[in-house]
Amino acid sequence: MKLTLTLLLCCIFAFSAEAVTHKKWQDIVSETTEIAGLNNADVALNMDSFLDLSPKKYREITGERLGIKGSLALKAAQKQVKKMKKGRAEDIPKGLYILAVILGWGFLVMGLMDDWEGNNWWVNLILVVLCWLPGVIHGLVKMKEYY
Repeated sequence: MKLTLTLLLCCIFAFSAEAVTHKKWQDIVSETTEIAGLNNADVALNMDSFLDLSPKKYREITGERLGIKGSLALKAAQKQVKKMKKGRAEDIPKGLYILAVILGWGFLVMGLMDDWEGNNWWVNLILVVLCWLPGVIHGLVKMKEYY
């Protein structure tokens, strides 16, 4: 039974790791051809000013009219950036995170959500290897950083 759960979790982590894409908001803008004029304009945009951008402001910045297709592309890109800005908590569901931490696989979830940067997943791995319970406690305490 424990082996089956372990294999199931490994499959879930493998598929979720492939599905996770890490993009910067500038990449989202550059992929959208209708609003690519922002990259050509000599204007430095940060994320908040991009989220406040309207078709009228776009015309003032670039001198080009967006049109219906461009306006929809702008709104879709802004929606995608807002979703990205909320954080990475949507990558792995909270219930799966808790289950993985209890089973001793919390370091995998932390690593995936941190893009394998930082020390949280290393510390959790060491605590799980030394003794299971401190790893579970560490994983549950660090859950606040992800959700």
